[in-house]
Amino acid sequence: MPSPAAAIPDPFDALSDDQLMLAYAGGNAHAFDALYERHESALFRFVRRLLGLRLAAEVGEVFEETWSRIVSARDSFSPKQSNWRVWAFTIAYRMANERLRVSGREVAFYAHDEDGDGLEAAQLFSRGLLRHGSAAAANDGAQPSPEELAFWQAAGRRLLACLDELPDDQRAAFLLHQEEGFTLEAMAATLDIGAETVRGHQGRALKKLRGCMERYLSVLVPHA
Repeated sequence: MPSPAAAIPDPFDALSDDQLMLAYAGGNAHAFDALYERHESALFRFVRRLLGLRLAAEVGEVFEETWSRIVSARDSFSPKQSNWRVWAFTIAYRMANERLRVSGREVAFYAHDEDGDGLEAAQLFSRGLLRHGSAAAANDGAQPSPEELAFWQAAGRRLLACLDELPDDQRAAFLLHQEEGFTLEAMAATLDIGAETVRGHQGRALKKLRGCMERYLSVLVPHA
């Protein structure tokens, strides 16, 4: 039997992101806590993927700067102009992109480095690069064998290295769509470019990633 405290619903759970941000801008600090808890993981992952292996040590700082900017810009947020998620990811993208620019990051580095978070990235691999049948087979809920687990860990680590080789704008477009589920219009707003340009970035990113991941795709695609 649940405790009385557990039976009381959190009043913020029913509020949208936009409503939480407006409540925070109006002085409700608890609304910000709820917003942070809801989106902390996704924003951190996005910043980490954008900065890549070379700037991995700066992820925490850029992530904190992103939330600091969200706080300082709270009065400028308007749901009529953009929903909160697009607004927040736009800030994260700009903060990370500025750090990449200052660092003088080159497109090709750590080529095929296989350090990374493996299985988490493998989920992105299966959603973003495989044909529908293969992706479904990779995520059918069955308990993987040790050999399958090792394969997906290696595939995920490889993908992180391949992502690092993409130009920054292409990597951002791929991540926003495949990992965050952004629409074409939302991606265009976040990256501040035209929809057709975003579409081009997506297509080129997929082509490059499939080439980079060829040795893994060659195992899976024939079974699709």
